[in-house]
Amino acid sequence: MAAEREQPVPEREERIEEAPRPYAVSSREGPPRSDPSLTARQQKRADMVRWLHPAQLLRTGLDALVAAVFGARADHRLIEAVVRPQPPYFDYSQEPVTESGFWLDYVSDTGDGWNSTYAVARLLALPELALTVRGEPPTQSHVTLRGRLLVFGGDGVYPGASREVYDERLVQPYEAAMRRSHAPSPDLFVIPGNHDWYDGLGAFLRLFCANRWIAGRRTRQSRSYFALKLPQRWWLVGTDVQLNSDIDVPQVEYFREVATHMGPDDRIILCNAEPAWILAATQRRKGSYLENNLEYLQEKVFGRRINVFLAGDLHHYRRHEDAGGRQKITAGGGGAFLHPTHAPSAHVLRDGYTLQKSFPDEWTSRRLARQNLLLIRHSPLFGLMTGALYLLLALAAYAEVGSFGLSQLPEVILAVANSMVARPWTLALGLATIGGLIGLADSAFGKWRTLAGTLHGLAHITAAFFVAWGATYFTVSGLGVCPELAADGIHCEAGWWHLAGKFLLSSGFTFLGGFLVGPFVMGLYLWLSVNRFGAHSNEAFISLALPDWKNFLRLRIGEDGRLTVFPVGLERVPRRWKETHAGPYSPAFDPDDPKATEPQLIEPPIRV
Repeated sequence: MAAEREQPVPEREERIEEAPRPYAVSSREGPPRSDPSLTARQQKRADMVRWLHPAQLLRTGLDALVAAVFGARADHRLIEAVVRPQPPYFDYSQEPVTESGFWLDYVSDTGDGWNSTYAVARLLALPELALTVRGEPPTQSHVTLRGRLLVFGGDGVYPGASREVYDERLVQPYEAAMRRSHAPSPDLFVIPGNHDWYDGLGAFLRLFCANRWIAGRRTRQSRSYFALKLPQRWWLVGTDVQLNSDIDVPQVEYFREVATHMGPDDRIILCNAEPAWILAATQRRKGSYLENNLEYLQEKVFGRRINVFLAGDLHHYRRHEDAGGRQKITAGGGGAFLHPTHAPSAHVLRDGYTLQKSFPDEWTSRRLARQNLLLIRHSPLFGLMTGALYLLLALAAYAEVGSFGLSQLPEVILAVANSMVARPWTLALGLATIGGLIGLADSAFGKWRTLAGTLHGLAHITAAFFVAWGATYFTVSGLGVCPELAADGIHCEAGWWHLAGKFLLSSGFTFLGGFLVGPFVMGLYLWLSVNRFGAHSNEAFISLALPDWKNFLRLRIGEDGRLTVFPVGLERVPRRWKETHAGPYSPAFDPDDPKATEPQLIEPPIRV
């Protein structure tokens, strides 16, 4: 009998000692990892989500529809308030504030492609990061330290939430960056964004609200919102605005209680999943900016204590400041595709805040938008949809025009018009195409939305006309599939196999033409929309799925009680990596891409 294989003894998870008060936190080291498949799992490097892939478009549309229909009727926040007890706040106020200060990190809009997500996770994992200011002579370096706290500011994964997607697109990159941490181990707090809500918040609660260790950090919260009491009379408050940029009544009551523990001179860093200030300034939210619980919370519960507003959702860096030095910072650069900084335009907010800095700058943002003209390069399978549309339009208005050259354009138009009169459903298909594109037109067009959608639809119909005509002419006159056409220009007296061959070849060439031309027409529409009218800012950049121009915030509370914000930017993320074999306390991979850029401060540190 063969000897039994010796089984490895699992490493024992370290016990977390509780402090006397229920809301105080421990600072013990994280437990060792003993997952033998970790290295293999790290090799599954997800690409950026291809949002214009036909299957992805269908899934995203269904997710958004289900979330919109059932989100308000299955609100997990109401259940949390009943079955998930949580202390009024987590107390870090007794943490020592040395000469180097108390540090915390903020990152939002993370798990998309592996390269971009890991690039940011690796920087967050490094114990120390020396940074120069972008665009300035590298004479002075600012030394920043890894945060005692890490706050995820919403939209942890893309395209939608599930256990598998969280593991592949968020947990694996972060554990590759740091599996263990030395004491005191950082703590992790997370607020959900709309993509986290696509499964009703089920996977989010299981991962972040169950007192787990994730990438050398301990999760503490039991609900999707929280309050942290920080040193030097600072607080950090994280809200859950669900899908409607609003918070529920139990959440308001929770933060009412939190406010009772605050003094009149306490200051707050408020983290929301969406930059409501930009959405309001560009009138992308219906109704009054002040008619919801989130505004009530900000104005009536916390009031002037809020000195810093942080949000993600828009995947770039933009900072607004008022005359009193209060900050509103959009920092959604944790790994997700880039959003433009020139649209929606919001140089002056409703409450007087003015734009101070953008990353990338608006000129670069406009230049990047031009890549839509090569849309097929970034989203090649989108052509399947336009190819099918052009083929349907061509079949609906089919006419024998294979022998007509460019000089006979009037005859071709007349033949197609006669075909449309004989088949009224052809007109219905054309009107449906225009109507569908009117419906897809961005509301940012305002009163010109119908015109924009109509012109877009007519552009595709016109392109389909020329593609189908060219395909038929090439098949008949170029390849000579039906040579008898040359005799009378209308009738083909060859056998049925010649007719079938002509039809199949011209249909194939029409589909191919739609596959190539359709994405260009769409890209041209998106480029003009975002650069000329500030519309389709989301669609014009999800089409590109750009992994670069990432950012996160490193915040420091000093001995003098001042808060300093260090906005860290990474212009080009590495595409290639080399294994370090450095152990679980250090990143598993270092950049191996000469084209990648070094991290820098987007602007000089901001003192609050």
